[in-house]
Amino acid sequence: GWLVLAALFGSMVFFPIIVAPKVFQALDEKSGGAFLRLLFPGYYAYIIITSAIAALCFHSNIVIAIGLVLVSLSTLAVRQLLVPQINSWRDAELAGDAGAATKFARGHRISVLINLAQMIFIAWSIGSMALA
Repeated sequence: GWLVLAALFGSMVFFPIIVAPKVFQALDEKSGGAFLRLLFPGYYAYIIITSAIAALCFHSNIVIAIGLVLVSLSTLAVRQLLVPQINSWRDAELAGDAGAATKFARGHRISVLINLAQMIFIAWSIGSMALA
């Protein structure tokens, strides 16, 4: 269980802190955005599957197990509902729709905040298990 939780947390930290910024260092904004669109579905699928597996591993700790199920389900919602809308707003922004820029920024911020809340919960879970 610990290894699954550590792998989940590590990947969730690595992707936004290392991968995404490096993509934009190596590629122009349009190409970088297109490349990240290819990576994000896999990133979210990894979180969905790994958090569900971790929830099963921590079945004896109901708080952590339920929290991990919520991580999995909220990531599924982000992947299937929010990300397509964010992509649509970004496309509209790039096509010249100024109103879409605000919607894109808000949607992106929401996705980042959800991901951050998930990481905080997972870090708390690791810490609480280490202290137990």
